[in-house]
Amino acid sequence: MDVVVVGSVNADLVVRVARRPAPGETVMGSDLDIFPGGKGANQAVAAARLGAHVALLARTGTDQYGTRLAEGLAGEGVDTGHVLPTEGAGGVALITVDADGDNSIIVSPGANARLSPEDVVGAAPLLEEASVVSLMLEIPLDTVTAAARAARRVLLNASPPRELPAELLSLADPLVVNEHEAAFLLGGASAGRAAAHDPTSDTAGDTTGDTAGDPTGDTAGDPTGGTAGDAAGDGDGERGRGAVRGAAGMARDLLALGPRSVVVTLGADGAVVAEKAGAAVTAVPSPAVEAVDTTGAGDAFTGALAWRLARGDGLPEAAAFAARVGAAAVRREGAQSSYPRLEEL
Repeated sequence: MDVVVVGSVNADLVVRVARRPAPGETVMGSDLDIFPGGKGANQAVAAARLGAHVALLARTGTDQYGTRLAEGLAGEGVDTGHVLPTEGAGGVALITVDADGDNSIIVSPGANARLSPEDVVGAAPLLEEASVVSLMLEIPLDTVTAAARAARRVLLNASPPRELPAELLSLADPLVVNEHEAAFLLGGASAGRAAAHDPTSDTAGDTTGDTAGDPTGDTAGDPTGGTAGDAAGDGDGERGRGAVRGAAGMARDLLALGPRSVVVTLGADGAVVAEKAGAAVTAVPSPAVEAVDTTGAGDAFTGALAWRLARGDGLPEAAAFAARVGAAAVRREGAQSSYPRLEEL
């Protein structure tokens, strides 16, 4: 098994708006669209579409969405033998997408909140054989920690952000966050730096923002000599360079919290990668693309990253490939429906 994802399954209820409403304001939107989603399901589908052998440990509801979501995952090639039906409502994400393609998301966890450490024990052989176990925070934290203990290698996408125990951080290799999530984990001292340099969205659930990708292939690095402060990717000049410098500092600070490696994603300005094995922070550039819908683009990045790590790629190379996948995803509507297959890259 290449990748096992332990996470959430949601029905994404999406409405497009010209602009998001201010507090107390009502705005008119488009017709309602319903897409399969949830960070766990999204990451599993993203990896499967690229060719990964991937399984999902999750819970779905017995409402009108549960069976359809499970069948959709199986149709995408995801092993659903550990997708467990649970009496009651499943997870639902309420999503608005504005004219620029940026999204805001509210998640009702439903059955996802009942994925338990006992479920992890029941799937222990599956987790132990996987090259990478991908985890996120839309399920109970004790379940995430139990899965991390059982895994050979843990990719921890700390989204949506919450306080994390030291043990869980120490097992992350890598910890994957955007600037908002990094600032949350580091506390208020980094919040200003993140806000000043984040050129993308105001939702922490999307770890790639509006644009992502690497137009040069499967290689990554700093084109100016190995320090992230010198590279800005294809972002807007000084803003891009400032974003990369700020994220490089955040990545180093995050390493001090205990994870074995860190990826901080920057939307239009790419990502930075920090590993304890070396002193340099590597910048991964991203090209500008025309964003249609950023929903789930961060999960496309993370699913692709998990697959390439499972194949044996180094972290900078895997992140560069993942950025290409994220770039392709923002060009189409929806989450899973936007994810590319390998031949499309």
